[in-house]
Parts: sequence; structure tokens; C-alpha cells
Amino acid sequence: MNMTDQAYQDLVTSMERPSPQLRDGLTAFAVGGAICVVGQILRNSFQNGGMNSESAGTWTTITLIFLSALFTGLNWYDRLAKYAGAGTLVPVTGFANSIVSPAMDFKSEGYITGMAAKMFTIAGPVLVFGIGASVLYGLILCLLR
Repeated sequence: MNMTDQAYQDLVTSMERPSPQLRDGLTAFAVGGAICVVGQILRNSFQNGGMNSESAGTWTTITLIFLSALFTGLNWYDRLAKYAGAGTLVPVTGFANSIVSPAMDFKSEGYITGMAAKMFTIAGPVLVFGIGASVLYGLILCLLR
């Protein structure tokens, strides 16, 4: 079948369904908000248990990272992401998922060459940029003081 690029593009355009952007946006907002509500409930629970605000925040972050990693390992996080889209990219939980998910995909290649090597394929550039930016910011701050 010989088609020009334009004819092929016209065919694809005629067959594609319109994207439900409003529904997707509302779903992402609701799921991302629900994750944040869970985080706030955890923080309030830790504070009601006698922790100060800083310790409660730290334990909330640790708990959210653990739950995200656990849910990724159980394949629940991916199912939620298919439904919620960008709503699962709430920074801490999405980052934990981005580290655990490649490790789970490559576990058949072994612990060192599979899981350990692939764990930071997605998160590695983020870590390098974040650490580099914080070092640069610290140096600038030291020079200005």
C-alpha cells in the first residue's frame, strides 16, 4: 500500500478518538489530592502521637515513600497510574515509584546487574541535577555571605 505522508496523517487523524482532557485533568487532580490528604492524615496522626512538627513531617515522608515502593512492588501503583495519570506524580510518591519500577522490571537479570544497575535509570538524572543544584546554591550562598 503506497501512501504519502500527508495521506497517512489524514488517515490517522480521522481514526483517532478525541482525548477526554477535562475528565483526565479532574481525575488527576482528585487522585493527587487524595494522596496529599493521606499524607496530611499521616502527619496529623504522628503529631497527635506526640511527635513535633519536624519529626512528624520526616516520618510522613518516610511512610509515603515506603507505601509507594510497596504498592509499586505489588503492581497496585501502576494500576492506579493508568487510571489517574499525572495524579500519581505527587513528588514523593511518584519519585519512589520511578526508582522502584525499573528495579522490578529488571530483577530477572540479577540483584547487581539488574535491580541495582537499573534502579536509578529514571531517577538518576533527577538526583544528579538536584544534588548538583544544591551544591551550586550552597557555594553561591557561601560566597554572598
